[in-house]
Amino acid sequence: MPFANFKVPEKTLTPKQKEEIVTRTTELYVEIYGERARNNTMVLVEEVADGGWGIAGNVLTLAMLGEAASTDTKNA
Repeated sequence: MPFANFKVPEKTLTPKQKEEIVTRTTELYVEIYGERARNNTMVLVEEVADGGWGIAGNVLTLAMLGEAASTDTKNA
């Protein structure tokens, strides 16, 4: 059974965006494994609480990510 697990910051995706992740991931598995994969593909979208994850030993928050995104926009 194909399985995909997406972990995303809490409250950053709409229900429609989560649905799109499930749909497109399922379609990708079908493309790779064939139609037989459709009924057995499991996609899990998990929301991680703010501050409950990190990169390179640093805890990240939505506020920090927002600052990074606004800096990236200014530098573009």
